[in-house]
Amino acid sequence: MPLVPLRRGLAAAALAACAAVAVNPAPAAAQTTYPVGDLGTSVWNFFFSPDAVPGANVWSCKPSAEHPNPVVIVHGTTSNFGAGGAMIAPTLANAGYCVYGFNYGETRSTLGHIYGLGDIARSARTMSAFVDRVLAATGAAKVDVVGGSQGGMMPNYYIKRLGGAAKVRTMIGLGPTNHGTTLGGLVSLGRTLNVLGFVNGVYEFLGSPAHVQQEEGSDFQNALFADGDTVPGVRYLTIVTSHDTTVTPLSNAYLHGGDSTNVLLQDLCPDDPVSHSGMSFDGPIMQLVLNEIGPKVPGFKPRCTGYGPNA
Repeated sequence: MPLVPLRRGLAAAALAACAAVAVNPAPAAAQTTYPVGDLGTSVWNFFFSPDAVPGANVWSCKPSAEHPNPVVIVHGTTSNFGAGGAMIAPTLANAGYCVYGFNYGETRSTLGHIYGLGDIARSARTMSAFVDRVLAATGAAKVDVVGGSQGGMMPNYYIKRLGGAAKVRTMIGLGPTNHGTTLGGLVSLGRTLNVLGFVNGVYEFLGSPAHVQQEEGSDFQNALFADGDTVPGVRYLTIVTSHDTTVTPLSNAYLHGGDSTNVLLQDLCPDDPVSHSGMSFDGPIMQLVLNEIGPKVPGFKPRCTGYGPNA
């Protein structure tokens, strides 16, 4: 959540974690059925179980012939895996997938549960080591990745700069901060008034360079996408919501070129009110994710039910 004070980012992350809604997943391939996060478990995960979600990080899990690719979930800025994966991890596990997630971007401001703050290139190296561990444990050749906000953008550094293209089959971004954000024009205004440097200095002082790196036009953004948006061999799905006020303009989230697809959620479910912080808890989005990593039915349309929060 770039250029948002840490207090506001924490509140949004906690609110999103509280807003888990029920999804009807495909029948589980395994005997165990994991509880999909609800209000109580989501809040508990955020504050007291930041790195553990039912159904995830079961290191004895072996991918089935039907679902050969493990799924790695990547949380966003000021969040953690416990909060960001509260709904999606057990949903995917119940559908028969081996599911994994990790925390990244730890700084002095992490306080035990607020992650995604650190240098994004360093966070991508954390992801690289984690994916290697997943592949070694499962024997799989590649993973599918599902990430929200920074979690949908940071993996692009891993894919493009750290050899991840050979290890990622599918990259799904939920409201990703690809190409940065103007945060409703505040970044541009800050540059015009010559105060953006001061604001960025505050973020650096607070231990969150990731906020600065997610600004539209940042050195990090310019370097990451200077050679194009996508990498051959990886398929990309980007899902955005028209109610997103964090990634602005909304088109900045999109990736172009290669095997990339961009979906505006309201083109499929016009009444879906979900905003940026609630995308990991939205029923239609969960259905789109399951279709993308599973049967990938052309022209798939989700059932418009179980909407996430507008928070």
